[in-house]
Amino acid sequence: MNPGTLYEELLALERGGTGCVLVILVEALGSTPQDTGAKMLVTATGLHAGTVGGGKVEAKALALAQEMLAAGESGPRFVTWTLRTDVGMTCGGSVKFYLEPHLAGGAGAAWPIWIFGAGHVVQALVPVLAPLACALTVVDPRREWLDRLPRAHNLRLIQTDEPRELVPTMPDHAFLLCLTKGHASDRPVLQRALAERTFPFVGVIGSDAKAEVLRREMIADGLPPERAKQFYCPVGLPFGSNDPREIAISIAGQLLKERDRLKL
Repeated sequence: MNPGTLYEELLALERGGTGCVLVILVEALGSTPQDTGAKMLVTATGLHAGTVGGGKVEAKALALAQEMLAAGESGPRFVTWTLRTDVGMTCGGSVKFYLEPHLAGGAGAAWPIWIFGAGHVVQALVPVLAPLACALTVVDPRREWLDRLPRAHNLRLIQTDEPRELVPTMPDHAFLLCLTKGHASDRPVLQRALAERTFPFVGVIGSDAKAEVLRREMIADGLPPERAKQFYCPVGLPFGSNDPREIAISIAGQLLKERDRLKL
């Protein structure tokens, strides 16, 4: 199934109030039944669309997705299975899946905004965005910073040491913000997003000088020059001071401006 069609199915389920789990094969080693990037949608009644290879592997992933729905899990999971030991197949190899719940009426049901980083600006930004009709996902390796964020029904927190691995799992219509603690942690996410995906909005906190360094380094690593231009840095509308609260308001303003311009 075309990835775009799968995401259309996902949106249709959300609009209809049907919970589902998006299952993505993010790593495949050895004799695996499908290539990396294969996707399927699972509802409480079973497979809804797509495939991750069929057979025992798909059945195991489908069963886990249904368990997550039954338990009302809102956070995503990564699972790694060895085909012989964990799945009971004769061929060698392993698979790694990403399972993302989209609960009925939950955080997957609106304008998706993915924020990488949970520092001072994000601490100020989330309370501004949370009351809006959006689905917020905040990603950071630091649990203590994630725990400081206010709780909201449309806010999902993901702790991971490999944020760039989440880029393939993001919805096509997601707005992406790189607001991490520095250039070294922004760049892996940004480079993968620009190399592999086409999001309607990509913003990076920083300065014009930082933007030039990022572009130069990404081009040196093989990113086409035109793609290296497809992000906003500094992100946010040009007003206010360097106070995190004022930066947060300027970012929220730019997000709303772009959402309306794109008619999303």
